[in-house]
Amino acid sequence: MRALLVLLLASPAAAQDGPLPFDPAPVTACLASDVDPDSCAGRAAALCMEAPGGATTVGMGYCLDQERDFWDKRLNTTYGAVMDQARAADAEAAEAGLSAPEQAAALREMQRRWIAFRDAACTFEAARWTGGTGAGPAATQCMLTLTARQAVWLDGYLHEGR
Repeated sequence: MRALLVLLLASPAAAQDGPLPFDPAPVTACLASDVDPDSCAGRAAALCMEAPGGATTVGMGYCLDQERDFWDKRLNTTYGAVMDQARAADAEAAEAGLSAPEQAAALREMQRRWIAFRDAACTFEAARWTGGTGAGPAATQCMLTLTARQAVWLDGYLHEGR
């Protein structure tokens, strides 16, 4: 509960009167390039934090939360596409009379457990700040990073044929 309060205090509504300039273009350009997609996380937030007011605790919280939201939407879209593939594979397996474990159920369970891990990991990250003002941005950075990694990992099932 305490971590949730910290995250809410670092949110855009609590952050400031006028939002900082946030543009996901550095992340989308990175993802479209040949670099390791895991290296793309944090690029838009870093640029946002270079703006006046972005280096404050509140500004950092805002910028990090904006990019976290970008990755969360990407993760949800990718998860939906992987789930569609899993359901199709399950239907093919059933039609062929195979008794393989259902991919869709396994994917759903994996994602639920990943969410629990992410939340626990980021609560720990905030706790490391022992109540300091950096706890909010640290927890949001954690959420951004782990959400980006999960989005990239799931994307591998769509594009790399894992």
